[in-house]
Amino acid sequence: MISKFLERSTYFLFTLPAVILYTLFFAYAVFVGIQYSFTDWNGISAQYNYIGFHNYIELWNNPNFKQSLIVTGKYAGMLVAGVMILSLILALSLNSLKKFQTFTKSVYFLPAMISAVTISLIWDQLFVRVIPPIGEALNVAALFQSPLAHPKYALIAVVVVNIWQAVALPTLIFIAGLQSVPSELYEAGRIDGASTFNRFRYITFPYLMPTITVNMVLAIKSGITSFDYAYTLTGGGPIKSTNVIGIMIYNDAFQNLKFAMANAESVILFIIIAVLSFIQIKISSKGGVH
Repeated sequence: MISKFLERSTYFLFTLPAVILYTLFFAYAVFVGIQYSFTDWNGISAQYNYIGFHNYIELWNNPNFKQSLIVTGKYAGMLVAGVMILSLILALSLNSLKKFQTFTKSVYFLPAMISAVTISLIWDQLFVRVIPPIGEALNVAALFQSPLAHPKYALIAVVVVNIWQAVALPTLIFIAGLQSVPSELYEAGRIDGASTFNRFRYITFPYLMPTITVNMVLAIKSGITSFDYAYTLTGGGPIKSTNVIGIMIYNDAFQNLKFAMANAESVILFIIIAVLSFIQIKISSKGGVH
């Protein structure tokens, strides 16, 4: 009895540093942020007043906030669709390789090791120096200038850059999921005359549901909280066409000194992510292997 108690105590002590760090830098920070969202704190003054739901009511009546939510929704939708489709295609292709599989995986994972700001600066030069000459050569008017300068194409361009980097990790997760599928099932499917599509639909897809859920939740969270790419490439422009909620939070907090308002926006963002993730997990749990 004493030995079990000591063993459990040892395990607890090993986890204690992580628990303390998580509590201080995440749980406590979230609690304090929610508290400040009900105040008029400007981020500098030591004095502030509690104003109830005034910040949330002001956001509800703020057309810029609503527009930012719409832009963020479009951004997240395109990002999720692009990442999920491309990463699954890449995973199926890489998993079927017989040679140089490790090297190829490393090449595809390389973008994930570069910072988002660095990637954005590289792609900004590509958009400015490479796209216009191609557009002139092909006589495509939409490509005569950088897509980042056009309100209609700027958001798509930013999403493309994000997808280019974000597809790496989901691809590896999908590959791990594909390698967990029993090969006997594929063999049985071939013997029964199942087509490639039917083998994917009835064998591969159900086994991939846990990894699909993980990748979907990560992609949703990444899309809704995106900031680096849009801020570095466009700063929210042109004409606020890429003004995602992350940029609005940053501007309210560090330029307009409305830290309480920025905290209220962050709380709303947190609720949106939690609800969407919960719905996705519920939907995905119905289609997996039981």
